[in-house]
This record gives sequence, structure tokens and C-alpha cells, in this order.
Amino acid sequence: MFGGDALYELRCSLQLAELEGEGGFAPHVSPFTAVSDLGHLLSRAGFNTLTVDTDEIQVNSPGLFEVMEDLQGMGESNCSWNRKPLLHRDTVLAAAAIYQERYGNSDGSVPATFQIFYMIGWKFHESQARPAQRGSATVSFGDLAKIDGLLSRGKK
Repeated sequence: MFGGDALYELRCSLQLAELEGEGGFAPHVSPFTAVSDLGHLLSRAGFNTLTVDTDEIQVNSPGLFEVMEDLQGMGESNCSWNRKPLLHRDTVLAAAAIYQERYGNSDGSVPATFQIFYMIGWKFHESQARPAQRGSATVSFGDLAKIDGLLSRGKK
């Protein structure tokens, strides 16, 4: 699942171009979720052992139009109900220039950053072993530092 900071270069470029050319802006990239929201959703669904991990992947493309074409090919169009139905040509051209100017690489390409979330949640079953009570350990983590000395003495 894409995360909240995904495609920030594209979103900022479109917003700046639309704000400058039309006096306001509308979201043209679907909204993304935050990590904390995912944890809350999983716990509300009854999962009590949660893991949410994140990766950031940067893909370089020749320009804004190629980024948008790739997104369309991925099926990642804007799914907002009240979205603006179109972008004016001048706004898109201005956004392409802003994208290149603000985020462009030295080789002329532009980055598209994808933040990806991975989620895992478990629900305990009565047949599974339960975790031990907090504080019920019989070995201290401090004692683990001494284990190398104990093992080497046993091998002699």
C-alpha cells in the first residue's frame, strides 16, 4: 500500500503550477494513508500483534508526462469523488517545468518517490501459546553479555 509521502514531487509540482496559474488547487493525486492510521485500523479490526514496515523507493523517469503515464498504467488514478475533472494544458506544462526545476536530476531525469507500507497483524487463537507475563523472565539481558565467556570455558 502506498504511504502518505508517496509522489510528493508530483503533488507539489501540480499544486504550485495550479496555484500560480489558476489561483487555487485541487488534489490530482489520490490521498495516501499515514503509518499511524494503519496501526489504528488493524487494532480496530481485532488484530493485537501488529507490525507495520515502510520502504521508500525512488524511480527516475524522463519527465512528468512519463511519470503520469506510468501511474496510469499502474491503475493509480485519482479516486477522489469530488476531484476536479481535468487539468488545463498550461497548468500541466507549468507543472512539468516546476518538477524539472525543483526535483530534476543532473542527467535530466526526474524522481518519483514511492513510500510503501507493509502490514502484518495476528489474532491469537486458543490453541496458540501465549506470551509470558512481563517481568517473568528467569534470565536477565545483562547476563547475555557473559554468555561468550561461559561457552568458551565449557569447550576447554
